Amino acid sequence: MISAITGDLKKVDEDRVHLQAGPMTYELLVPAADAADLQSSVGQQITFHTLFYLEGDPSRGNLQPRLIGFLRAADKRFFERFTTVKGIGPKTALKALTMPVGQIAQAIEEKNTRFLTELKGVGKRTAELIVAELAGKVKDFATGVGTTTATALTPRPDHEEYAIAGLVALGEPRAIAERLLERVKQNKPNLKTAGELIREMLNLRGA
Repeated sequence: MISAITGDLKKVDEDRVHLQAGPMTYELLVPAADAADLQSSVGQQITFHTLFYLEGDPSRGNLQPRLIGFLRAADKRFFERFTTVKGIGPKTALKALTMPVGQIAQAIEEKNTRFLTELKGVGKRTAELIVAELAGKVKDFATGVGTTTATALTPRPDHEEYAIAGLVALGEPRAIAERLLERVKQNKPNLKTAGELIREMLNLRGA
């Protein structure tokens, strides 16, 4: 069992990365929320906490071995719990994790199905099922009381919304545009115009 891999990040695709560890290069599937952040880390040494699974139909003999990589051990543990929900397999879960695990866990604990339906591939019925099966079981991963409610209901300032809209107009998914915005705000909290934010978001995207 491969529980973790440390190596040089060589390439980042939409849903996977290529990590060179010694003479071997591993292909790891990664959560959607991490793919955008990893674009700026190409060439750096990174440790991924890994899960192994077999993809395909065993009755047809077409099973493919897959490795999933997580930047944080806690994300790996949450993923294992998340995939216990009926109908949510590894591939579905990877696509659904378009937001940080802490926010998703908080939404589950608050039974905030509206927030959960914003995740890719999660409809109302699936969101209700996630809450029914996991509420009370993921509080250790949650970011804090009220976090997701505030995120969902409090509007962003106009210049931030314009910055997000600018990247969406360029073809960037909104979830990734929002994550780029949050990274820019952390790195340069004094930016106050949409133009400044967009410039820095594009710099991060192209890094």
